[in-house]
Amino acid sequence: MNKYFRFVIVFGIVCALFVFGPLIIPLPPLVGTRPVNELIYPDSQFEDIHQIRIHTIRAGKGEKLILLLHGFGASTYSWRKVMQSFSIYGTTIAYDRPAFGLTERLIPGEDLDFNPYTLDYQVELAAGLIEQQGREQAVLVGNSAGGTIAIGTALKYPEKVKALILVDAAVYGGSGAPEWIKPMLNLPQFDRLGPIFVRTIEDRGLEILKMAWSDPNKISDEDLENYQLPLKMEDWDRALWEYTKVNGDHHFSEKLGNLTVPVLIISGNDDQLIPVEYSMRLANEIPHAQLVIIPACGHVPQEECPEEFMSAVEEFLKQNP
Repeated sequence: MNKYFRFVIVFGIVCALFVFGPLIIPLPPLVGTRPVNELIYPDSQFEDIHQIRIHTIRAGKGEKLILLLHGFGASTYSWRKVMQSFSIYGTTIAYDRPAFGLTERLIPGEDLDFNPYTLDYQVELAAGLIEQQGREQAVLVGNSAGGTIAIGTALKYPEKVKALILVDAAVYGGSGAPEWIKPMLNLPQFDRLGPIFVRTIEDRGLEILKMAWSDPNKISDEDLENYQLPLKMEDWDRALWEYTKVNGDHHFSEKLGNLTVPVLIISGNDDQLIPVEYSMRLANEIPHAQLVIIPACGHVPQEECPEEFMSAVEEFLKQNP
C-alpha cells in the first residue's frame, strides 16, 4: 500500500471519528441538579414573561421603577448589598437573565420556537418586564453584559428608559464565540459536545470571580456559595451552551451617539475584565454621560465597594428624579 492510500485511509478514519464519534460516544450526565424550589431564596418571586419563567427579587415601592441587570455568570445575588439602598428611590427589581441564576432553562427547538438567549430577545425581555409592572419607563442599571442589554433597550425603546447606569459595561470588543466559527457550532457534533465544554465553568468560574474583585480576599464563603448555586439548575449546561452560540459582537459602539437619556458610567479602577479605559471611552462617546471611577475596586463595585457605588448612584438619581 503506497503512502497516498495510507493517507486516505487515516484521513477517512479521522473524519469518521469527528463526524460520528460525538454522536455515538456516551457522554457523562449532568449530576448534582436539584428542583428549583430547593434553590430559591426566601424573597424569590417568579414572573412569566414572553413564555419564560423569570426569577426576580424585589425591594421598595413607588412610581419610579429601577431594573437591575447582572453580568455574565452572575445573578440577582450580585445586587443583594445595594437592593435596599436602591429601594429608597422606588420599586427595585433584580432579575436573572436567561441562562443564569434561577430563571427557567429552556432549549430552543425543544421547548420554544424562538431563542431566549439572543441579545434581541433579552432586550425584548427588559422592555416586557417594564410593561408587566404597568410602568411607562424604568431606570436600567446594568453591570458588565447587563450594561450591554441596558444600552440595547435604550436604543430600541428610548421611550421606556428614563436613565441608564452602566457599571463596568461590556461594550467594546467581541463577546461569545467568534463570528467565523458560529455556523459550525450548530452542527449536531458541537451541540452534543458543547454542554460538556461549558461545564468547565464549575472550576474556571471561581477563578473568573476572583479576577472580578480588586481584592479577592473580600470574597466571602457566602459569595462563593451563591455564585455556584445556579449550577444546580437542571439543564444549566445546555442553556449556557445555547447562550454561547448566539452571543457576539453587537456593534453598539457605532450607535452610542444616539443615546438621549441621562447616563451614569461607573467603573472600578482595577477592573481586570473590562479595563477602566473602556469605561472612559464609553463616557466620551455617549453624549453628556457622567463618569465615576471608584479606587481600589474591580469589576463588580456593587458587591466589592457598595458604599462608594451607592454614593455615586444616589447623586445621579437626585439629579434625575
